[in-house]
Amino acid sequence: MDRQRIVRVGLLGFGTIGSSVYRLIQKEHDQILEGTGVDLQVGRVLEIDSSKIPADVPQDLVTSEFSQVVDDPSIDIVVEVIGGTDAAFIFLDTAMRKGKNVVTANKQLLASRGEALFTLARDQKRHLRFEAAVAGAIPVIKVMRESMIAAELHTVYGIVNGTTNYILSRMYNEEGDYAEILANAQELGYAEADPTADVGGADAAAKMAILASIAFHSRVTLGQVAYSGIENVTLADVRYAKELGFVVKLVGAARLIDDRVSVRVFPALLPVGHPLSAIYGSNNAVFLQGDAIGEIMLMGPGAGGVPTATAVVSDIVSIANTKSVGFLQSCSCYRRLGMYPAGEVESAFFIKVSVADQAGVLAQIASVFGEHSVSIANMIQKGRGDEAELVLITHPTKEKHFFAAIEKAKTLQCCKSEPMTLRVL
Repeated sequence: MDRQRIVRVGLLGFGTIGSSVYRLIQKEHDQILEGTGVDLQVGRVLEIDSSKIPADVPQDLVTSEFSQVVDDPSIDIVVEVIGGTDAAFIFLDTAMRKGKNVVTANKQLLASRGEALFTLARDQKRHLRFEAAVAGAIPVIKVMRESMIAAELHTVYGIVNGTTNYILSRMYNEEGDYAEILANAQELGYAEADPTADVGGADAAAKMAILASIAFHSRVTLGQVAYSGIENVTLADVRYAKELGFVVKLVGAARLIDDRVSVRVFPALLPVGHPLSAIYGSNNAVFLQGDAIGEIMLMGPGAGGVPTATAVVSDIVSIANTKSVGFLQSCSCYRRLGMYPAGEVESAFFIKVSVADQAGVLAQIASVFGEHSVSIANMIQKGRGDEAELVLITHPTKEKHFFAAIEKAKTLQCCKSEPMTLRVL
């Protein structure tokens, strides 16, 4: 076939994702060749830890020196899957300056230092592809950058961390509390030995910064995303939410409000009828709303070596089949929008607080809320004596008013514990 051409890849990192990319290229080589005319080969593997390299990987492919990858004239595309931000930035910067196209799965890098890399890609006329950085096998980046270019997106909600979704899904099904299920997730490989970035919300925050930048055509960095995690969500919280008709999820919320951008990550209550409430286990989903499209949701496996590797290989093949570098070498951030003040965002809230079992408690709390323009939409009371708990759902209100009311409520003698609060989507 005269249209066949060899494309050689330099693979940086041979951990879970890197090894999966290597295996997928070997496994699907003939199918890729038949379907695209690309004879895809792994030409070099950079890995400093030789123990990660199995015996069936040709040893002459492996190097611990980056220069042997980037200075190899036969390498067409450099794939970065080492993680971190410092070395990864240097590697991608150097690769593009030396004429290589690049693919990365590194959301932390793009969310913190992406502007410099995209500017370099434009100046050097190189491809910088990153489908695997956000939602694994779900092609949300491609859809948003190509199919949604004229969709007038104004809202992006995401369940973009499989670890937290797995934990909360099992808590909803009464299969254990947070600590028990996290330990199980680590045993099964759904959670890292140090799960802080996942359960604390930082992983999802980086992904939402990328999604917001693409959706609203304005750069959002990780430092501009306020986030909190699920470490303090208890089984009791999930049960109360369920009783009230809600599911607890770690939600990324990016919204365009009055030509300003709000991007946050938080555990939230979703009505059981909301499309995102049905996303179970380690799956991810991205829910898009736009003036021109209404609502669209993409869902599927968002984590793990193989799903992420499929997105990486898709980017590689896409580069190989693109003759010139066009608008896809950037993230299309041609606007400079300001950030919407967090206190001005309107949200409804779930509140759980231990209270004294006596008459007038609800009236005292309602009075404090009323002083701050917070109205109560729903309420349940559980237990008696020292076990009495009050659970409330508010109507939407400005967050600055809500948190002012909570601070005042903490001073009430009838409130025996720090109120637990969660947003309601």
